[in-house]
Amino acid sequence: MTAADMTENQSAPSDQPGTPASEPEKTPVNWWQEVKSIILLILAVLAFHSFVAKPFYIPSESMMPVLLKGDRLVVSKFPYGWSYVSPSFHPLPFLKGRIFGRLPERGDIVIVSPQNKREDYIKRVIGLPGDIVEVRGGQVVLNGVPVRQRVLKPVRIPVDGNAPCPPAQFPGALMTDAGGRSWCELPTRQEVLPNGKSYVTIDMGPSTLDWYGPVRVPADHVFLMGDNRDNSADSRAPLEENGLGGPVPWEAIGGRAEFITFSLDGDSSWNPLSWLHAFRNGRAGNSLRPESVPPPK
Repeated sequence: MTAADMTENQSAPSDQPGTPASEPEKTPVNWWQEVKSIILLILAVLAFHSFVAKPFYIPSESMMPVLLKGDRLVVSKFPYGWSYVSPSFHPLPFLKGRIFGRLPERGDIVIVSPQNKREDYIKRVIGLPGDIVEVRGGQVVLNGVPVRQRVLKPVRIPVDGNAPCPPAQFPGALMTDAGGRSWCELPTRQEVLPNGKSYVTIDMGPSTLDWYGPVRVPADHVFLMGDNRDNSADSRAPLEENGLGGPVPWEAIGGRAEFITFSLDGDSSWNPLSWLHAFRNGRAGNSLRPESVPPPK
């Protein structure tokens, strides 16, 4: 073997097993691109919540029996157009007017932002601009005509962590059946508005909210009430008592409640095994649009 052959053999690449191959060079992470993607995703979610629909959590008993504390529902943002309360978290000050604005209908369940607050209430539309609204002994009177009512059988709501049936709100309503299960038995009435929209209310008896008005609803305002008539900080209650302080401007309406997605009874813990048992049966998918009956003559 010549010296030239030996030099060629030494410079040739080795094909023997176990010889490490050269690794491809790794592409560095473009952190700015990753951050930009996350920001765009957050903006897309906020835009959807602001202009299309958003989830809503029921924090109180003011809309019983149709809504229970612990219900999760979908609120559509576009039926009445958009206003200063449409953006998520309400970052804007009061701005008059709506874009593609349309008034709610009597009987609609809406979310509303009280004056000087950054939170949402959920109530039912009772009076529209020009209406004269009065409450006499718990009876709603619109334009001098009592709203039609019909007494129904008491509704029985299972007692749980989110519906404890406190005696201060529901005196004498707590009961236990033969099987040992606790219920909140509440007196109910069907109410039919002049446009034929019907829903069920709870009235526990005489209260300070049973007498109100008469007041005329100003232009571009609506009058709102909760279905749990004795336990609702609505248009009948003053601002100092966390109420709405009378008719509210239509700009304060943030959207219309559509349907329940799911409901939690409030009895779950940090143990994941308890989460499935916390779901209330039979509430998911329930529509929140009022029923229509023949309008009263």
